Amino acid sequence: MEKLIIKIFSMENYEKFAKKIAKEAGGILKKNFRLEIKKEWKSDDSPVTETDLKVNKLVIDSVNEHFPDHSVLGEEESNFVENSKFTWVCDPVDGTMPFSHGVPIFSFSLALVEDGKPILGIVYDPTLDRMFFAAKGKGAYLNDHKITVSGADNLKNTVIDLDGSGRDIGLNYLEIAKNLRENGCHIFKFNSVIYGGMLVAAGEFSSTIFLKDTVHDMATIKIIVEEAGGKVTDVEGKEQRYDRKCNGIIASNGLVHDELVKIVNKNILK
Repeated sequence: MEKLIIKIFSMENYEKFAKKIAKEAGGILKKNFRLEIKKEWKSDDSPVTETDLKVNKLVIDSVNEHFPDHSVLGEEESNFVENSKFTWVCDPVDGTMPFSHGVPIFSFSLALVEDGKPILGIVYDPTLDRMFFAAKGKGAYLNDHKITVSGADNLKNTVIDLDGSGRDIGLNYLEIAKNLRENGCHIFKFNSVIYGGMLVAAGEFSSTIFLKDTVHDMATIKIIVEEAGGKVTDVEGKEQRYDRKCNGIIASNGLVHDELVKIVNKNILK
């Protein structure tokens, strides 16, 4: 009984910590968002700004202070602790492309992963003051209001966020997009896949498909969409770990998941 009490108490601490960091990080994003943001281009042709680096460092420093036995896996910088059971997976600015070009579609994302499985996730959009949050077994919430995925049982006239080039994991983006349209889907590409995932959790989109291997883009989607009643797998429909490179994701309301897996996997790059 004593161990159970300690575990519950720790989860409450993790929740408070994550929400505090999200608000602080969101404040930095909002303050620094403007036109003509200075950016550099990384080897994968994605942009990085001083805000990405500052928020990533904030997460590492905060985790080191409060949970020194935990690791941090961040998009810009990581801090791995040997034999750590817990990893905080961070995307300091999900949507750096729109953020750095004056488009207000971006968020801060942080997930707590235990032995490869996300147990807590928070995504904060400071522009609209939208905070998405979920903890294992407790449901998913948007600003303290419980959210659920849509009830659409087919793809026609549903909205899908399709992101990532597909090259990293051997899939053909253009053919997948074509097949989805043939099934009556309306396709968005936010260049901010986590934002798309949150709209799946909120019931607005039927799914988001991400055709890359970058785990910092996926960990919060896994916990928040599934706690909202949906389903999240890799692009082959399999479970995977969320503390290392991933085989893309398909995050859906669950009802259209198998159909999406079939569409994606018939479009392998030759």
